[in-house]
Amino acid sequence: MKVLSFIFTLMQLLISALQVYIAAIEGHVAKDIVQTFQAFLEFCYLVRQNVIMETMLDEIDDALQRFHRYREVFRNFNVINSFSLPQQHSMMHYNYLICQFGAPNGLCSSITESKHIKAVKWPYWRTNHFQALGQMLKINQRLDKLVAACLDFKQCGMLNGTCVSQSFEALGAKLCFTGHHQC
Repeated sequence: MKVLSFIFTLMQLLISALQVYIAAIEGHVAKDIVQTFQAFLEFCYLVRQNVIMETMLDEIDDALQRFHRYREVFRNFNVINSFSLPQQHSMMHYNYLICQFGAPNGLCSSITESKHIKAVKWPYWRTNHFQALGQMLKINQRLDKLVAACLDFKQCGMLNGTCVSQSFEALGAKLCFTGHHQC
């Protein structure tokens, strides 16, 4: 619960900061830039509501359409060549997903982020970074096989203890770990 309240507080601060930023740049940059930020801010504000009614779904779609229309100013000023950002793409699916699963209600993405780190970032760091995708897939396959083998070994009783503990048991000696088990 502490994490969710922290995220909620952070979102409030970001929205406040963006409102201040919009007020600060207004009149100093192209009108479409300001409207891009306003549409994005409106979209963020609407999707983080606890309850989303059907009329709000239309408002979310409207804000998203305005955001996509006005963001073209960045391409026109040669700031960016393409908009291939996954977060911007995922915005297009919010309306459908809200209808399917209800309001996101400040949903935290830390679970999917931790899975992404294990499945993508760690394997990438182990590659030589040349044509890394094939190497990453092979690394993930091998890690999956290791996990499956480990589970199989445990079921067969092959991973109970260590070599040292097995030797002590064979000699009939009692092994004591201070702090973890009682002797």
